[in-house]
Amino acid sequence: MALPRHLKNGLTPLEIEFLAENELIEIEAAIDTRTDLELLSGTLPGLKPLRTNKVPLWMAISLKKKHKCNIRVPDWMTVEALTKTLKEEQTYELFSSMPYHYMEIAQLLLENAMDDIPSADTTRTLLKDLREARQSKARKGVDSLGESYLQMDNIGLMEINEIRPFFTKAFFEIKKLRPAAAGNNHPNSNNIYDFDHYENSLSMDRRYGDGSMTDFNGKASYSSSTVPESSRRFQSTQGL
Repeated sequence: MALPRHLKNGLTPLEIEFLAENELIEIEAAIDTRTDLELLSGTLPGLKPLRTNKVPLWMAISLKKKHKCNIRVPDWMTVEALTKTLKEEQTYELFSSMPYHYMEIAQLLLENAMDDIPSADTTRTLLKDLREARQSKARKGVDSLGESYLQMDNIGLMEINEIRPFFTKAFFEIKKLRPAAAGNNHPNSNNIYDFDHYENSLSMDRRYGDGSMTDFNGKASYSSSTVPESSRRFQSTQGL
């Protein structure tokens, strides 16, 4: 089956979220599995009550929905940590260090485990402010565009996916401005790429922002529940 043009390059937000669900997170289980958990990705130690267990995020969300665990908020997602990170983001030119999937993890936890997040509303506001600050830096990154590469450290996968359409096209336009010594800038040259499909590469899902800063506001255009559990990885928890 052929993919639509706007899906042939890059990932959709839903696909990136799916990848983020492999990240390990700490939970406090309310069940005792008695045996280790055999998953496709490997074996996890059995869950024990009154003990901290590390499991993939997808499993933590599945258990949370069944009221069989509480999720521990990551250290970087506390109000204190986010406040410090936001201050760094607004003070320094470089991007502050954040987990590669921080946007996806935060969104999933806010949707599925808000009662486990102290000061959830404040956390949501800080995440939104942090995202705005980082987006502003990404826009300023155009000043660093060269003919061969652009270096932007400490940005997450969702952020990379969002700026890819603009920066890819910008690179192409810069290359077109180079002297056409080798004839590579001819309109009919085989080196001319079609970038039209990038313009709508994020049109399917806007939950993670479209430049209007509507992310982290609880008004998702889709949620993880829209993906059938049979097509995800929740089968491993059906017997828990």
